[in-house]
Amino acid sequence: MKDLKISKKPRTYIPAELNIQWGNLEPIFNELINRPLNSVNDLEQWLRDRSEIEAALEEDFAWRYIRMTCDTTDEKLLTDFQFFATEIEPKIAPLNNELNKKFIQSPFAEQLDEAKYYVYVRGIKKALELFREENIPLLTQIQVEQQKYQGITGSMSVKLGGQEYTLEQAAVFLKDTDRKVRQEAWEAITARRLEDKEKLDELFNSLLKLRHQVALNAGFENFRDYMFQALGRFDYTPTDCYDFHKAIQEEIVPLLKMQAKKRLKALALNELKPWDMDVDISGKPALKPFSNGEELIEKSIKCFQGLSPYIGERLEIMKANGFFDVDSRKGKAPGGYNYPLAESGAPFIFMNSAGTFRDLTTMVHEGGHAVHTFISAGLELNDFKHLPSEVAELASMSMELISMDHWDKFFDNSEDLIRAKKDQLKDVLKTLPWVAVVDQFQHWIYTNPTHTTEERAEAWTKIFEPFGNNFADWSEHPHALENLWQKQLHIFEVPFYYIEYGIAQLGAIAVWKNYKNDPEKGLSNYLEALKLGYTKTIKEIYETAGIEFNFTAAYVKELADFVQKELDKLE
Repeated sequence: MKDLKISKKPRTYIPAELNIQWGNLEPIFNELINRPLNSVNDLEQWLRDRSEIEAALEEDFAWRYIRMTCDTTDEKLLTDFQFFATEIEPKIAPLNNELNKKFIQSPFAEQLDEAKYYVYVRGIKKALELFREENIPLLTQIQVEQQKYQGITGSMSVKLGGQEYTLEQAAVFLKDTDRKVRQEAWEAITARRLEDKEKLDELFNSLLKLRHQVALNAGFENFRDYMFQALGRFDYTPTDCYDFHKAIQEEIVPLLKMQAKKRLKALALNELKPWDMDVDISGKPALKPFSNGEELIEKSIKCFQGLSPYIGERLEIMKANGFFDVDSRKGKAPGGYNYPLAESGAPFIFMNSAGTFRDLTTMVHEGGHAVHTFISAGLELNDFKHLPSEVAELASMSMELISMDHWDKFFDNSEDLIRAKKDQLKDVLKTLPWVAVVDQFQHWIYTNPTHTTEERAEAWTKIFEPFGNNFADWSEHPHALENLWQKQLHIFEVPFYYIEYGIAQLGAIAVWKNYKNDPEKGLSNYLEALKLGYTKTIKEIYETAGIEFNFTAAYVKELADFVQKELDKLE
């Protein structure tokens, strides 16, 4: 019998049982600040000790966040989260800055192995550049404020046929072959979102003001330029992002336009409405890869085992330790995530499953993140595991594609398996314009910080239009179109975290292309890249995976052509 129990790495510096209260933490930080460092060995031990307290704090915060999102109605869970955000983090921030200065000012820092510490040192220097004492209370306020989004959206539900559903559960009806059923569901979901439109607009206006002030305090003209530095975007610029948007518009949108024409013809309609975009054009009922959360987890384990025993066992470990919450329910926060647990070396997967095909892809996506968490857990410093999103999303989006060869664990019927693969490849292409729109919208928001709510809605529709507006006719529902951006959690909670999905989607297609050519080598290169954590530059990590860090129009076309050819093979 395999032992699947997770055991935290033993602590060697901080107490084994550390109660997270400031009175217990302050002496630890003061010891680190005041400790004499007389050699390179002293400095490296100091880094390991600092890493240990950081990992303990990160895991404590992780569980507070996880528990709060699993039940947004529990006031105590919200209070526990807010305690850390308001009473612990603001006090740690200035001391962390002192620790960063101590490290950089140490004469032994220059004697460290450059290959090992280059990325780490670069990040510390950038953190020192950006730190401002006056931003501490603002960043605390932002963190507390942005969690209101989950409270508002997590409470949304609709009634269909006399039964109450979360919005995720109601979205299942958008795949129904009966157009009236789809329309009723779409209109109910949309009406419910619009009920809280003003509330969410007010919340975002508050966040916008706070974020802009943070940028001004740090010496930037706008929050966009500040965030490019704060996110450590050393490898590309805002101009590169605009070039990406243009490449997607030129190379991907025409392919999706052709797909929309096929959809229109197959459904025998005069025009496609927003509720016509998710139904299977074969006329068959929606794919049903599993019946409940338990079955989703079990089938995912078998799917991952097909790729490799190591990968499959990672999900087995998570299941054995209760590190999943996958079923949708009222009061649960929306969306899905993989949250690394810094001390445990394992992650927690959270999602809102309603028995759809999209839930399958969400699970293998988050499963890719999970494998990344496990495989990089042994890296020496906690900071080595702080992944840039362009790398983190490469792991997850690649897993969506390379796992397809084992989706027979979800589908007994070969026709359903082919339908699933076709849907996935269409989604791969469909993702790219949405990423471009959300990213371009955020560029506009933060470089026009004094805009009004009305101007923001107008900007959204103006940006969305060249990318096809999802290829549906919105003429009877202009307010729904204007409001689509509010369903994107990232805009509220993790600003500017979105272009990474586009960059990583291109990388994932390239990983999959390599995997198709040579499965053993393709998988090996992928896992080797994941092992690096963030100890190399993004470009070097992509090269280790056997792909390019590249989002030029020519590269986008090459990868899009490959996906289209694979789609054609399935027709």
